[in-house]
Amino acid sequence: MNVPLATLRDLRLTFPGHEVPALDGVRLDLLAGETLCVLGPSGCGKSTLLRLIAGLEQPDRGDLLWRDGAAPRIGFVFQEPNLMPWADLFANVSLPLRLAGMSRREAAPKVEAVLARVGLADRLRALPRELSGGMKMRASIARALVDEPELLLLDEPFAALDEITRWQLNDVLLDLRRRGAASVVFVTHSVYESAYLADRVAIMRARPGRIDSELKLERGPERGPALRRSAFFAEDCARIAEGLQQAMGRAA
Repeated sequence: MNVPLATLRDLRLTFPGHEVPALDGVRLDLLAGETLCVLGPSGCGKSTLLRLIAGLEQPDRGDLLWRDGAAPRIGFVFQEPNLMPWADLFANVSLPLRLAGMSRREAAPKVEAVLARVGLADRLRALPRELSGGMKMRASIARALVDEPELLLLDEPFAALDEITRWQLNDVLLDLRRRGAASVVFVTHSVYESAYLADRVAIMRARPGRIDSELKLERGPERGPALRRSAFFAEDCARIAEGLQQAMGRAA
């Protein structure tokens, strides 16, 4: 049985100068070893929720309770790769380790291993301008994974990519999940992406942002091209789309 890695209870956050809270009454469990997709309309607070979990924002009210009493190691992948343009791939990916005081020699095996996991082993000395959009996002994921986080947070990392590259990176993420024990919270606008990646989907509504419903996707860990052609994938997409319509106030 999955044990909650974190419990969010009645979280509220209001930004200065705003009357309506960005988030209010958010209740959610983050389960160990699970991929949770957070889906909702623009402006509903998905990114804000992720930043609260990461500790980059602090709530006005409510509790964020970690299983062991303190936040675990967290990796964060933002909407943009945010790579240092003057630094090669090794320097970009090793940044969290170097900031933690690790020498270049100590960091090298970890960097090389994680770049191999995301399919960039041969681009160690490449500068960001020499990489495609998909490669830059792979590098951003590698940077988030290099210090072996227990919780990986991803904020619409593939939204700006073409559909083929997006599908490829979905499979990269699934492969990383199969190899590691990190829990994943993945923010997306895509019904199809959430149906493909998630063990569970949390659907948000706006003004103020909160969790409107949750859907458990009953399938095993194996995913692939055949899944997208299957009847139960279509059924999951329909369930998620219906939940999203209801959250937006337009019941199907």
